[in-house]
Amino acid sequence: MKFFQSNHEGAIIDVLQNERHWAEGIVINPGALTHYSYAIRDAVASIRLPTVEAHLSDIHHREEFRRVSVIAPACIAQVSGKGHQSYLVAIERLLAEAKGLDFDRRLR
Repeated sequence: MKFFQSNHEGAIIDVLQNERHWAEGIVINPGALTHYSYAIRDAVASIRLPTVEAHLSDIHHREEFRRVSVIAPACIAQVSGKGHQSYLVAIERLLAEAKGLDFDRRLR
């Protein structure tokens, strides 16, 4: 398991592309990039690893412009509004995917 944090879109894309060689899944919290980074969305789609988008707050109950994720369609699920537990639920979702279990795409 590896962790990476950056405020730079290109650095996030580089890590996604570089880590695809060993990773079996990705949990990503793209922060504000959630709402406009088609570059990160394309990187997630291109690496072809199960990816879960995770957010501490419930983005669906925030300002109107924060309710849409351009990255979610490239992910197997989205978890939001569970505080730090969002990350744990996202990891559980990846494990379920590895076991072939079917879950709802958006876990809230």
